[in-house]
Amino acid sequence: MSRLMRTSEITKRPVVTMAGEDVAQVKDVVYAAGGGAVGGFTLAGRGLFSGPLKQSLAWSAVTALGSDAVMIADESVLEPTQTLLDASAASGGSGGDVLGSQVLTDTGTDLGTVVDVVLEVGDTRGGACDVVGYEIEASEALGTKGTKVLIPLPDTLAASGQHLMVPASAKDFVSHDLAGFGASVAAFRAQLEGPK
Repeated sequence: MSRLMRTSEITKRPVVTMAGEDVAQVKDVVYAAGGGAVGGFTLAGRGLFSGPLKQSLAWSAVTALGSDAVMIADESVLEPTQTLLDASAASGGSGGDVLGSQVLTDTGTDLGTVVDVVLEVGDTRGGACDVVGYEIEASEALGTKGTKVLIPLPDTLAASGQHLMVPASAKDFVSHDLAGFGASVAAFRAQLEGPK
């Protein structure tokens, strides 16, 4: 079983070892594989005045991503941040921040601006953690200008430094709440695959 969550729900979440030691907190999410999967997390220290750490956490080393903490076996699974960023770049990850990017259809219609990223998180170690959609501030093209809506994404993404490209049919699968968004993503991807 998997669940959907916004990236903003993960940042600042504590990273805790199986022995109960609170070792860090999530600072940012690093995407890999063309932006379609989570490669891992950059980390910050715990406490009010703690800054970024030089170590990061690869997704493959996460034991569980719970509602209150990110669980790891122990601190030995942490790796240098540059190693995680290099792995993301090698897999085609953009390495950039998508928040604030304009979402365009492949026919050139502006759908809005990205305000959050929606992830589908598997609940077992080694399960997937994939980007399945964006929360965007809608443009006039969606008929709800200024509201926040969820738009599904295909398995692979096209992104430049300023724009994210989606198929024009994505606007037909827009959802207004996370509870029904999983069905929208499945229907959108089935439509892209065509009849079997």
